[in-house]
Amino acid sequence: MAPDTIIAAFLGILEGLTEFIPVSSTGHILLAGHFLGFDSPGRAFEVMIQLGAILAILGVYSGRLWRIFSSAPHDPRARRFVLAVLIAFLPAVVVGVAAHPIIKGVLFETPILIAVMLILGGIVLLFVDRMATDPRYHEAEDIPLTSAAGIGVVQCLAMIPGVSRSGATIVGALLMGASKRAAAEFSFFLSMPTMIGAFAYDLYKNRSILDAAALGNVAIGFVFAFITAIFVVRGLLDYVSAKGYGFFAWWRIVIGTLALIALVAGY
Repeated sequence: MAPDTIIAAFLGILEGLTEFIPVSSTGHILLAGHFLGFDSPGRAFEVMIQLGAILAILGVYSGRLWRIFSSAPHDPRARRFVLAVLIAFLPAVVVGVAAHPIIKGVLFETPILIAVMLILGGIVLLFVDRMATDPRYHEAEDIPLTSAAGIGVVQCLAMIPGVSRSGATIVGALLMGASKRAAAEFSFFLSMPTMIGAFAYDLYKNRSILDAAALGNVAIGFVFAFITAIFVVRGLLDYVSAKGYGFFAWWRIVIGTLALIALVAGY
């Protein structure tokens, strides 16, 4: 296989491993791509392979999604949950479209910023994870609309690579009274419209510069992200319910620190 093909497969695995845990999959992929010399047209690869991870969660949650949507016409709780996810999704649409040139042209191209955000995000996650809280919402479906709106606003911070979309939404949900399991589940559901929307918009914006080689790399990354993410999704909820998010906080701090040292050293 060509070097770029091997790197694309590796980055796909990295995406699947990190998309749903609060460590910033985009930050990891951008930093890995920087150190490996991988450059994608318009930085489309880094966004578009995330659809593989989203399809994995759609597959894992297909039964539950069917129950929610099929019961929505006659079940107020199901209707409210669908509305909560849509409300949480809307801020990302507005900010993502308005700030797209800055996100892709500036933030994605600043690896030192990514490393710093990994460290700062890890510190915040460690603090929130250790807070003594009495959760009010033990199921994702019970998170109220006002809290969902707040989670949606917090999710916009993840437009800065290194912050982590799942990390921002999980921290937002925890601060608004969700249990650790409910926070992770709401983050799962919110990822579906958010990342599908990001994929579609990025494909539209970069349609003129994606050649066969770039699309081939996206396809390879997509497949590996899909396969890897299935295993992560299946085990994550049980892990965070029992262990919390401390491990992921330290992961962020260690990776961010190592990357920052390497970048300052000129790599």
